[in-house]
Order: sequence, then C-alpha cells, then structure tokens
Amino acid sequence: MRHLTLLFVLIALNSAVNAQPGDSSKPPVIDLSIFSDAAHHWYDINEKGAVILPRPGHPQYKSTEITAIADNIVLFQKDNGGWPKNYDMQAILTADQVDSVQQSKSKTNTTFDNRTTYSHIAYLAKVYNYTKTEKYKTAALKGLDFVIKSQYGNGGWPQYYPLEENNYSRDITYNDDAMAGVMWMLKDIVDGKPEYSFIDNAYRIQLQSAFDKGLDCILKTQINDAGQPTAWCQQYDEKNLQPAWARKFEPPSICNGESPKIVLLLMNIKHPSEEVIYAVQSAVTWFKMSALKGIRIETFDAPEMVTPYRISKTDKRVVEDANAPIIWARYYELKTHRPLFCNRDSKVVYTLAEVQRERRDGYSWYTYEPQKVLNKYPAWRKQWAPGKDVLE
Repeated sequence: MRHLTLLFVLIALNSAVNAQPGDSSKPPVIDLSIFSDAAHHWYDINEKGAVILPRPGHPQYKSTEITAIADNIVLFQKDNGGWPKNYDMQAILTADQVDSVQQSKSKTNTTFDNRTTYSHIAYLAKVYNYTKTEKYKTAALKGLDFVIKSQYGNGGWPQYYPLEENNYSRDITYNDDAMAGVMWMLKDIVDGKPEYSFIDNAYRIQLQSAFDKGLDCILKTQINDAGQPTAWCQQYDEKNLQPAWARKFEPPSICNGESPKIVLLLMNIKHPSEEVIYAVQSAVTWFKMSALKGIRIETFDAPEMVTPYRISKTDKRVVEDANAPIIWARYYELKTHRPLFCNRDSKVVYTLAEVQRERRDGYSWYTYEPQKVLNKYPAWRKQWAPGKDVLE
C-alpha cells in the first residue's frame, strides 16, 4: 500500500510539472483558417522581400500545438507591435530561419493586409486565456498598442503602418478585411469576450474609443449616389474620405466583394443606433438592386501561360444559366452602377471577356458574399427594424 501511495504521489507531481499554467482541460480548438491567405502567399507566391522562404514539403505544427504556433506568432511580431504579412504561423522553422526572423524585428513592414496583425492578437489572446503564459499576454497588448497608434484621427486604418510615402497603402483600407477585421476584434473586446478578460478597464476604454471612431468612419464612407447610400469602396483617401484607386486593376467603385463583411459587423452591433440601422437597410437595398441573375462563372482548363505575375493554367467565362443562384459583380461603377472590370493598365472594361486572361483567371471578379447579409437580414430586421422590410 505504501508503494502504491508513493506511485500516485509521483504521478501527481509529474502531471503538475508538465501541466501548463492555467491547464484545466485539453487544449482548445483555435480556428486557423484566418491565416490561410497569408500561408498561401508564402508557399505559392514567394514574394520579394520575404525574410525566409519555405522549403519543399515544409513541416507544420498540428492545429492542437497551440503554444508552438503562439511562439511563432511572438517570433514574427515586430518591435513596433505589428506583424508582417504572408508567412505561415504553423511552419516548423529551422534554427537559421528563426535567427533570420529575429534579426528582422526592427524592419517595419507591418500591416493589416491579408488578415494580418488583428488575427495574431486574437490568437495570442486565446492561448493566453488557456495557458496564462505571460509572454502571450505581453505580445497581445503590444499588438493592441500598435492598433491604437496606427488609427487615423478620422477613425480609419491604413493598410500599412508606419505610413508609406506616395503609396495606396496609406489609404483607409477595407480590402481583404483589413479595417473590418480590426473592428471585429475590437468589438469582441468591448463586448467582453472572455479571451480578452486580461485587459484592464482603463485600456478597455481606449479600445472602446478606437472602435467608436472606426464605426463613425464606416458610416461616413458608405457611398451615397444621388441621395441613396449603397455600399463601400475597397479603399478611401485618408484625408477627404473619397473612394480611391488601390492596385491598378482596382478602381474607385462600389465593391460588393468587401462590403458584406462591413454590413455583417454593423448587424452584430448590440443596440444599434438609428444611423447604423439606416446604413444596414441601405446596404441591403443595394445588394437586392445589384444582384445578377441567370449567369454563373465557369472555370476551365487552358494552355499554361507564364506571366511576370503568375502562371495561369485555367481561364474563366460567364455562362448563361437560368437555374444559377444570384451572384454579384465585385465592382460597380460609381453613378451608373454598371458592373465593371479592369486590366493592369487601369483601363476599365464592362465584360469579363475583355479582361486579359492573367487577371480574368487570377482575380475574383464575382462574388456570392452579399447572400450572407441577405440570409441574416430577416432575423436582424425583426429585432431592430420591424417596421420596414426593404426586401419586400
């Protein structure tokens, strides 16, 4: 009996030594899908300026190895608190790769593009909530400092911070969920999500102020055509809040690719103001009006074409199909509301067939994203706008 008791004591001691701080159950399942776009760029594009590149068959941590992934996130965090884009947070790095990343911490190529920075903060918060490991809390707070510091006085966020000279990355950016992603994270904090319980009241007030300013910017940048608010452009001039060019094939326009994420954010606000309700109703009206019926987009094999930008092996075309679900163009022309497309020479065209193949095949010119808003709208309207159904 004495030996058996000693065995139980040793087992208990061993468990205590190996347990992580805060351990009470198996590691939580933390969704990694938000990092997939950046990982895709790292593995498939190998963009210039990357500090490290993947090896063939690069090994990855399992999704359950949350502290190893969090350690990668801490490693990639820059001295200013933000993160660079287009690396895989699940990658198992060599000692040389780790050293290279550490040596680049002072390089300020920090951004919200490709769902960067706010996603890293959110992941660290979840891991800290489980492990209570202080370095994850410290890194998350440093990231939030970066978010506050990078916000414009008018409430918007640029694509990159520190600001770059003579570059569209200075613009207020809705593209790739940059600003919407920051706002969703801040909303989780001000709504009291448990993973952010480590944030004290004084700092929470600052984050609430940042959210409120961001919301004001969103409402001010909803595009108003002839007295009717519609949706949003991908990017806006940071000074005059007017729709702006992004890349050469991304013209100022009403963008149905990026706007649904903004509308869903507005629809998830607790006790929305009249201004928020009006913005949602106007956007839903726009999505109804701009829906395209009777067509689908077909992707088909095509001879391999090597370009300076990418290798194309497929092509796309519009096919008439009376049974196809409704679809939306990514861009609609300001004032005329015609679906529009664009080539890398910045020349606007009005059919997909007129887009050069590399861009026709390599960009999402159509979207089903507004359907997510329309699906959610009936329940939202019943709660917040029962007297007016803009879909009738």
